[in-house]
Amino acid sequence: MLLRQLYLSAYEARRFQRAREIALQAIELGVMVDVLQQDAARAAIGAGDLDAAVVHLRVAARRGPASRRPFHWWTLGSALFLGHRYAEAIAALERAVRWGTRDKPLYRAHLALARIASGDRVSGLQDVIDELASAPCGQGYGRFVLGHLAYAAGEWTVARRYLEAFVTRTQSSRGPLAIALGPEVEMARSTLAKMAAN
Repeated sequence: MLLRQLYLSAYEARRFQRAREIALQAIELGVMVDVLQQDAARAAIGAGDLDAAVVHLRVAARRGPASRRPFHWWTLGSALFLGHRYAEAIAALERAVRWGTRDKPLYRAHLALARIASGDRVSGLQDVIDELASAPCGQGYGRFVLGHLAYAAGEWTVARRYLEAFVTRTQSSRGPLAIALGPEVEMARSTLAKMAAN
């Protein structure tokens, strides 16, 4: 617990290399290794090292209990999506969908978004959007995905509503969450700016 508090302190101070070092020390204790791998991945992303984050997230997905595997695969897919590594993102998100239960609508929608970004056509897109919009996981991060799906579908008014809600909610969040979702906020703002310019 002390190492986790030290990790959070370093992470919130944006000392990402130090935060990762602390997470790696905690991993050596062998307790909740998958959660600590997630922490190390977050710090690696903050430091701009996507490749290291991918390694941590793959370990988390392999070593985590079945109940947490979908989340780890989804997190990996999200990181790869933001890094424009769409083929890898699709593979990770497909695993999240396969393992997912409660948050499966989010995983399906994010998979659709990655496929669109890679240039694929997605059939049944409106069904995917509707399923996520009506699910509890459609709140929070789901708004980021819904906003970009609506943007891709040309529904800019809807896209604007979701993306603005995502940015507002994220900016009012506690430190670590706001830091971790910084790349998503940046992408959401970029999409909002594109719509405003047209």
